[in-house]
Amino acid sequence: MNASETPPCSIFIDKEGRWFFKGIEMVRRDFIRMFYQQMQADSEGRYIITLAGDRCIVEVEDTPFVVWRTIVKTDDSLGKRYVLYLSDESEEELDPETLFVGKGNVLYCKVKAGMFPARFNRAAYYQLAEHIEEENGKYVITSQGKRYLIGIKTS
Repeated sequence: MNASETPPCSIFIDKEGRWFFKGIEMVRRDFIRMFYQQMQADSEGRYIITLAGDRCIVEVEDTPFVVWRTIVKTDDSLGKRYVLYLSDESEEELDPETLFVGKGNVLYCKVKAGMFPARFNRAAYYQLAEHIEEENGKYVITSQGKRYLIGIKTS
C-alpha cells in the first residue's frame, strides 16, 4: 500500500494533546502510549500509526506531541537545562536550537531526536518563559552556558 492509499485511523489529536477515536476521548493511557510508540511522520508530513502491519493516518489539530510541563535543572558546571514532560508521558531534555514561535504566539520545539514538532501548552510555556529574555527586540534563552535565539515561524 503506498502513502496515498493509507486510510484514516478515525483518531484525532487535539491541540492540547487529547486523543479521540470516532469523536470519543480516549482515556486508556496505555493505548495512547502504544500509539505514540508506533507513530511516524511520512514524507508528506502526515502522521502514521503502524500496528501489526496495518497503517493508518492520524488527524492532528496542531502537533502530535504537547509539552505539558517544563522543569529547569541547574548544574553548577553547565548551568541551566530544561526538561520537558510530553503528552506521551515521556520526558526529554529541550534542544533550545529547535525553539520557535508560531501562529498566535504559540511556542514550539522539536522532540524525539528532532523527528516531531511539539506545542507548549500554557503551563509549560509560562514555566519556560520565566527564563526567556528580550535582547535587541529578539528573544533568547540560555541553556548550559550558551545563548539561543528563539526563531519565529510565520507559516
